[in-house]
Amino acid sequence: MTRYLLVVLLSLATLAFGCAGTQNGNNLAPTNANMASPEATPDQAAIAAELTKIENDWPRIIRERDGAAVRRVEADDVFLVYPDGQTGDKGQDIKDIESGAISADSWDITDLKVNVLDKDAAVVSLRNTVTKGKYKMSDGRTSDISGQYRSVDTFVRRNGQWQLVASATVKVMAPAAAASPTTKPSPSPVASPAAKASPAMKRVSTPAKAAPRPGMTP
Repeated sequence: MTRYLLVVLLSLATLAFGCAGTQNGNNLAPTNANMASPEATPDQAAIAAELTKIENDWPRIIRERDGAAVRRVEADDVFLVYPDGQTGDKGQDIKDIESGAISADSWDITDLKVNVLDKDAAVVSLRNTVTKGKYKMSDGRTSDISGQYRSVDTFVRRNGQWQLVASATVKVMAPAAAASPTTKPSPSPVASPAAKASPAMKRVSTPAKAAPRPGMTP
């Protein structure tokens, strides 16, 4: 009788252990299912297209004094470094745009490159060429800001919207001259005199805050 009871107890223990193992196995399933999946690869082409559109809209913003666009594109905590080494903020950019302090006959963008860091961050580099540009300072004086500038802009996506969070601009001290049209060699054996440097290629000395603002990279 004792032996019979021992066999029954062992059988019940084995059955209970098996059920517990099955339940524990079932409990592991939701844990594995809830594990975070690897982050999807960002759509670099789509991000580059969107940021390129934002950068290329700056000439219109300056021309139309579109302060609303500045409020939308620039983050409230944006950090700006101007060509003269001074720093600025969103409020100053909005003021300059809406007052028409910055103007130019043309403002062209070239060499625009977008470096996508992840789905919510990217860095844009570009060159600005300003023709007959002017900046009107608070004391009423007007400064010439014509020339070429290099800008590096950092964007982040917040609440689904790309915003400029940092920007730095420097003046190109020796901009490359445009290539002249190819001409046939002159039959004259006399060498032509060397061309003098164009005054327009010399550095323009401008007072503080007279150069284009990086936040307003057109």
